[in-house]
Amino acid sequence: MIRQVGVTFLAFVLIFSSFVVTGVETAVASEAGPPYPGGEWEPQPASYGIVEEDNISIEMSDGTKLLAKIYRPADLETGEAVDEEFPVILSQTPYKKSIANIGEELLGVGGAAGYYPYLIERGYINVIVDVRGTGSSAGTWEFLGERERQDGVELVDWSAEIPGSNGRVGLAGASYLGINQLITAGLVDEDSPLEAIFPEIASHDLYRDAVTQGGIPDALFALPWLGLRAVLDILPGDHLLENPKEAIETQIGHIEHLEDFYAPFIENVLAGGDKSFDSEFWEDRSPKNYLAQIVENDIPAFMVGGWHDLFQRGSPMNYSGLQNASVGRPVDAPMLDSQEVTGKYQLVMGQWYHTTALLNDQLNPLRLQWFDKWLKDVDTGIEQTDTPLHVFEMDSDRWVDTAHYPFPESDVETYYFRKGRAWSAPSLNDGYLSEDKPTTDSRLANDGVLWNLVSSPFSLQTEQWSMGLSSFVGGVFGLPEFPMDDRSFQMGGLTYTTEPLEEEKVIAGPINVTLFAKSTKPNTQFVVTVQDIAPNKVSKPITSGAIIGNQRTLNEEESWYDGNGELLIPHHSYTEASQNPVPKNSVERYDIEVFPTMASIEAGHRIRVTITTADTPHLLPTIDQHKDLRFGRYQVMRTSTYPSHINLPLSSPGEFEESEVIWGPNK
Repeated sequence: MIRQVGVTFLAFVLIFSSFVVTGVETAVASEAGPPYPGGEWEPQPASYGIVEEDNISIEMSDGTKLLAKIYRPADLETGEAVDEEFPVILSQTPYKKSIANIGEELLGVGGAAGYYPYLIERGYINVIVDVRGTGSSAGTWEFLGERERQDGVELVDWSAEIPGSNGRVGLAGASYLGINQLITAGLVDEDSPLEAIFPEIASHDLYRDAVTQGGIPDALFALPWLGLRAVLDILPGDHLLENPKEAIETQIGHIEHLEDFYAPFIENVLAGGDKSFDSEFWEDRSPKNYLAQIVENDIPAFMVGGWHDLFQRGSPMNYSGLQNASVGRPVDAPMLDSQEVTGKYQLVMGQWYHTTALLNDQLNPLRLQWFDKWLKDVDTGIEQTDTPLHVFEMDSDRWVDTAHYPFPESDVETYYFRKGRAWSAPSLNDGYLSEDKPTTDSRLANDGVLWNLVSSPFSLQTEQWSMGLSSFVGGVFGLPEFPMDDRSFQMGGLTYTTEPLEEEKVIAGPINVTLFAKSTKPNTQFVVTVQDIAPNKVSKPITSGAIIGNQRTLNEEESWYDGNGELLIPHHSYTEASQNPVPKNSVERYDIEVFPTMASIEAGHRIRVTITTADTPHLLPTIDQHKDLRFGRYQVMRTSTYPSHINLPLSSPGEFEESEVIWGPNK
């Protein structure tokens, strides 16, 4: 834990480097290589060298000049660019094209920051462009703004026409570079030269996935990322020596924009302005609103996500949305158990944080296999599957293949909060989780908890929302993983724990927790963590969720239910208009979305639900939220009329088909 906190603190200093070095992919090798998807395909050996052209100017339709770096296949003997035509892999980055190859230069591997030597050496042109207002490109950066989104469409068309291009284009990259792939693929015309994308660790709904959790601002990732991304705009572009006048003018524009955009943006979120709500600003930038058009444009997508990633919630929803659109169903609905699926839309979901998802030596051949199929018409077999969803089952070290999300292999089982003591948690109540519904309506059947300004930082949330940076550094340098035990996080909160399981179970899918609670203040804050409790009482966190109480109103039409009508994913509008103050000392219902997971719970272990009223340093209420939260006292009800409970998607290990492919490292 000391290493976790120390390295997490260092993350705030080195967060810029974390995006630069996202190219580190082979530091942690997978336990097995082949077979590759499809059964017969093998990656060809490298046939080319690499030659680069830097600071290629591209004029957008509004006259703004963006600068690109182009890497071409080169003759191994002469070092000159090969006089042949190749497909183009385009990446659009806000993290400077000039340093996208640092992973290659330092560690000898290519990465997801836009630079793909593995592909170049096997017959692809690689183009990396600084998005407008960043790096060496002119203009102003507005975080996936309307003009930047239009640039993506124009850059695809430009890439198809550059010398040496065969007119076929693919998109690749991780995080921001994955999000803008999905947006670009949705905005291009049906006859666009864009033919395939490979987005890694990309969002579905920016507001719900990363900007906030449950309507509470994410202070550990979103706001520091925005501030530290501004540091990049202070650094000069890599065309300073080639064209100093233009470079200086561009740099002055970037620096002036710091005052115009960054500070007001952060102030807006923390002060409860329009960007602290799910407004048009976030809707325009969220990939969920482009998925249907990606399918309409007939653009295949291979996605990579992680159960501990920032976009843990969104990656499976991108998969289900694309699969739904492929059969004419609504993007924002749960998949039907019986619906057909297509191998054109696939997802690999590992046990990864945002950065460690890239410590995966399988990604290079997977990208090659995907792009060879769609950009070179090679019969790689990667699309020939009726189980396009490839998922790691945590704590069992198994990869499984399935087809639908939510997982039909799981059945929702409801566990109710009951009085204890379970003698296993350092919480205020140490209560039980039981399949038996409470039978009493006694006014004493409740558990009291205070709103806390802070909580223990020793939690999964701290590691997850700092992008898993300490795990990333540990993976790069071969350090042992720190043991995750969040019992200190439970102090000052409430816990509810099952009896030891008689047989192994798998928690697989999205989770809903329903609290019935009273409050002495006009707002509430609840944080829910689901944990695996070993016989020695070590508490291993699995996943979490949260809600701000004045946004508790359930949007039933957009919520997800299983076939029996059990709530799986509660949907709240999180708009300024949807705010609903909490009546003092009135029992109110709070449906809390706990992010999805797939985790094995061994026989003899217990499942615990922990309720806290803070998540430090992850969540930071806005000024208005804080004003209505402070000094609050809550009573969580557990009566027959108000039965607080959790809906757990549970399955047996044998319900899922074990994969023949090892899709990445099992850590």
